[in-house]
Amino acid sequence: MTPVLLALVLAAAPDLKPVYDQIAQHHGENVARLQQWIALPSIAAEGLNSEEGAQRMIDLLKDAGFQRADKIPTDGKPGVFATLDAGAPKTVGLYFMYDVKQFDPKEWSSPPLEARLVDKPGFGKVIVGRGAVNQKGPESAFLAALQAIKAAGKKVPVNFVFVAEGEEEIGSPHFAQVVRKPEIAAALAKTIGVFMPSASQGADGDVDVSLGAKGVVELELISSGEKWGRGPAKDVHSANRARLDSPAFHLVQALNSLVNADGDPAIDGFTDKVRPISPEENKMIDVAAQRGSEATMKKQLSAERWSHDANWRESLANLVSKPTVNIQGLVGGYIGPGGKTMLPHRLVAKLDLRLVPDMTFDGAVAALKAHLIKHGFGDIEVKVSGGYDPTSTGPNSALIQKQIATYKLYGIDAPLWPRNAGSYPGWVFTGAPLNLPAGHFGMGHGSGAHAPDEYYLIESTNPKLQGYDTAIRSFVDYLYELAR
Repeated sequence: MTPVLLALVLAAAPDLKPVYDQIAQHHGENVARLQQWIALPSIAAEGLNSEEGAQRMIDLLKDAGFQRADKIPTDGKPGVFATLDAGAPKTVGLYFMYDVKQFDPKEWSSPPLEARLVDKPGFGKVIVGRGAVNQKGPESAFLAALQAIKAAGKKVPVNFVFVAEGEEEIGSPHFAQVVRKPEIAAALAKTIGVFMPSASQGADGDVDVSLGAKGVVELELISSGEKWGRGPAKDVHSANRARLDSPAFHLVQALNSLVNADGDPAIDGFTDKVRPISPEENKMIDVAAQRGSEATMKKQLSAERWSHDANWRESLANLVSKPTVNIQGLVGGYIGPGGKTMLPHRLVAKLDLRLVPDMTFDGAVAALKAHLIKHGFGDIEVKVSGGYDPTSTGPNSALIQKQIATYKLYGIDAPLWPRNAGSYPGWVFTGAPLNLPAGHFGMGHGSGAHAPDEYYLIESTNPKLQGYDTAIRSFVDYLYELAR
């Protein structure tokens, strides 16, 4: 931390210097704890280490001072419920995920489970590993903040009600079963809101405060000769294409019907309830367009132009306001070297649909199914694996205003942002019956979520970006702001 930044923080909360000292003293221990957590991947899509992941989550919570931490069974992977009673006047909700995305080690420059410290030009020393920034890095920083407060002989300034899941990366199909258990729902109802630790600094150091997130539907569309009643019921020689229909092309034609020529959703009724961007949200987009760097974002995305050949401001508006239909992957047929001259009997498309207010998960699924039937693709199986509604939080909630105040301690004037284009299951908090504010907070930087070489910044050489110790400090400062 620079002398100027340190002075700002100490001026805001001079009694916290012993806590900051503990963060510095335990840097190596905190990094090692994160590396050990990354080494245990819990991958819901592969049925890998979910029980072990939930238990590790419990162990980390108890080590950080939570008096209670229990595994919560669901119809899928287990959740976790925990509480920390500090005897404080205010109680804050926490949302964590302990699962991570799948990975192919061959695509990584550093082994994804070894969490090596690697020099990244222009940034500094980073941890490279699956889950490094999504979300184990920021979550470990938050737990390290609690460790530092405890080690400094101080009481945590707020109480906590904690919920976690191991299925976020497959659309949180069973998380509501955790939150809606009567005891857990009653505990959450007493909180001032729920937040998830994050690494909020972009590559240029800027931060925004998001007021929500898009909803999502994760699904597969499956075309097969067996279900269709046309084409083969097993893979056959491609010469038979002259006399047999192709389930693969049948799926391709179905997929083509889901979007128009510009790639925008064309599912009948899908966008009927889309809420237009409000004047307030347009002002937020204006600010973001003026402050952000189009060149930096294009470089980060490895892209040269925006869809529809939009300009920078239009691309930002599209990001927060447009629902989408996306093909994640196509599975089936022959994908080995050379050709195999075969006619596959089955093809699967993995899709996600992103939803904006006032769309709903149930409405999107119903519209998709009705569309397929209407357009002659009623035989195609729709296999929904997870998803949820969009989420929104008011800008005047204490949870959001305290985020803005905390970022100011670090010299950052963080503007409001309408919603994340990605998704998380905040709807279980912001929707009925809880109707709580929910959001994300945390200094620090990382990138590459869901991609090879995912990283989280540990020791920054970039004056615009903060490393791991400052990320930990930011959570300390946020908790004391929330307690005011």
